[in-house]
Formats: sequence, structure tokens, C-alpha cells
Amino acid sequence: MLLSFALILLCGMAAGFVCKKIRFPALFGMILAGIALGPFALNLIDSSVLDISAQLRKIALVVVLIRAGLKLSLDELKKVGRPAVLMCFVPACFEIGGMVLIAPAVLGISVIDAAILGAVIAAVSPAVIVPKMIKLIDEKYGTDKAIPQMILAGASVDDVFVIVLFTTFTGLAQGESVSPVSFAKIPVSIILGIAAGLAAGLVMYLFFKKMHIRDTVKVLIVLCIAFLLCAAEDNWGEIIPFASLIGVMAAGLELRRKAPELSARLSKRFDKIWVMAEIILFVLVGASVNITSAMDTGLRGVLLILAVLVFRIIGVLVCLIGTKLNLRERIFCMLAYTPKATVQAAIGGLPLAMGLSCGNVVLTVSVIAILLTAPLGAFAIDLTHKKFLRHEE
Repeated sequence: MLLSFALILLCGMAAGFVCKKIRFPALFGMILAGIALGPFALNLIDSSVLDISAQLRKIALVVVLIRAGLKLSLDELKKVGRPAVLMCFVPACFEIGGMVLIAPAVLGISVIDAAILGAVIAAVSPAVIVPKMIKLIDEKYGTDKAIPQMILAGASVDDVFVIVLFTTFTGLAQGESVSPVSFAKIPVSIILGIAAGLAAGLVMYLFFKKMHIRDTVKVLIVLCIAFLLCAAEDNWGEIIPFASLIGVMAAGLELRRKAPELSARLSKRFDKIWVMAEIILFVLVGASVNITSAMDTGLRGVLLILAVLVFRIIGVLVCLIGTKLNLRERIFCMLAYTPKATVQAAIGGLPLAMGLSCGNVVLTVSVIAILLTAPLGAFAIDLTHKKFLRHEE
């Protein structure tokens, strides 16, 4: 296991460094390193690490969402309001609709299988988008109109909405009936997640106010509270719908609102933790990619992904109707809302494990979506943000 972690960190850093030198996103190199090290190529990562890959990726995601919460301002979120809410579900609905229309003709699958595929592909990746938006907030690009904040908030909730739809569609494919309760879980889980996170943030603020402890210890406490929120969802999520990852971000948001100076100090420490967490996250995402499966569908899969991304872009434009964003800022939002990686790596293989007829197709197209959109979306953000967004001095 130790050798595997050494390889993950060293190869991930090296590949990321090379990509930066040729002006590609570092995460592209990390994903490629993961593919090379993974079980479908050189098979150099120990099975004990691969067995806990999903948990390790979730830990990294928790770190990035804590960073997001500590940098978000409630006042800035209020600036965007309606568009941020619409970004949580409208683009995903457009993309799923596009998949249902196009996939049966392109891949020869049924409508319900296309809906399952759409639910997997429609989720954007907070692991890709959130760090990029945090960087823009730090550098003050687009913050005059709260553009990074809007995209960050939408990407964090989008996954909850899509995963509930995925569960519903797979249930239909297995012959289960659709209950209105399953759709009611979406807003309930989001609201309860936010409420729990805000409560956790308030409790941490009161505790830190009374107890004079080092910031390093505070970082550990914040991490532990975040892990407890995630554990609560894992253990009781079926009984009480609860979006823990949104709660993690809400806890950081509340801490920033109550203690901005403290949150700024903690944020700098989490930035350092992210250096390692980012490498582990994207190398393990790459390790989950079966490149052979991607080759089977090939060009058809690439064309399908590009086609449904057009639907997603239209959905983003709908969300921005009535805003004060100019054309360049709208184009940036469209490009920034395309990367996929985290959810596709997490649930892309589930239909196959369930024995569904569309299992191989879903897994293959998920792989293509990761390889195509994660690096291209990250590259588009890096390439356009200085040209399309206003920089606040």
C-alpha cells in the first residue's frame, strides 16, 4: 500500500508538472498517470488501495468543498440568487433530455437505458469545477458579478439532483414503480444538508470562540465534523434524505460568515492539504478508467458526448436569462459547466454491477466523458477566464 501511495503521488506530481509546462491542466496529467498505473494498464496500484478508492476520492472531495465554503460569501451568493438555483438542475435536465433523444439512434439502446446513461453523464464534476472557481475567487476574476460563486454553488448541488434521478431510472429498469416520494427527496435532502451544515458551522464557531487552540487543531476539527456529516448520510441517508457534501460546504460558509478572519487562516491551511488531495483524487479517477472499454464505442461515444453537451450549454443559457452578464461572461459560464469526472467514476459501473442490459454502454460512455470533458473543460476555464471575465483590482 505504501508503494502504491508513493507511485500515486510521485507520478501524479510529475505528470501534472509536465502538463503545466505545455499549458495543459495539471489534472489531465494526473488522470493519465492514474490510467497508466491502474488495473487496466500497468496494474501498479495495490488492490487494497483500489478497494478504498471511492472513500479516498470522497475525502479529497470533502477537502475541496470545505475550501469552497470557507471562501464563499453569503452576500455574494445573494447577488446571483435565481440563476444559481436554476444551475442546480436545469442544465442537467436539458442534457438528460438530449441523451434520451439522441442515444437510442446512435447506440441502439432503449429510451429507459438512454435515461440511465443521461443521468450518469449529466452530472458535472465538483472535483474539477470547484478548485477552478476557488482560484478565480482568490484572483478576483468575475467576482464583481459573482460568476465563480454561481457556478460553484450550482456544481455542488447538481450531483445530488442527478444521483436521485439515476436511482429512479435504474429502479424503473429493474421493474420497480416510480414514487413521487423519490422526487420529493431531492429538495428535502438539499434543505436538510444545508441546515445541518449551517448548524455544524455555528457550533464550531462557538467552540473556537471559547477554546483558544492552534489553527492546525481547528483544521483537524473541521475535517472531523465534515467526515461525521458524510458518515451520517452513509448510515441514515435511506431513512432521512440528507446531502452531506452540501452540508460540508454550508458549514464552511457559516464559519466564514461568523468569523471571516479565522476562516481566511483556515482556508490557507486547507489550500496546502489540497496539494496532496488533488493528486490522490485525479490519479484514482484515472485508475478507475477502463481505456479498453472506451475504445469499443470510440467515435460514436465521442459524438454523443459532444451532442448532449450542446443541450447542456442551452440549459446554462436558459439559467442566465434576465441576468446582467454580457456575451463573453455567458460563454465562460457555458464552458465552465462542462467538465465531468467525479460522479461518472463513482457510479458509471453501477448499471453493469446491477446486471442491466445497458451496463457496458454506460460504463464505456462514462469513461469517454471523463477523458474528453475533464481536461477540455479545465483547459477552457484556464484559457478564457482572463479574457472573458472582469478582473477586480
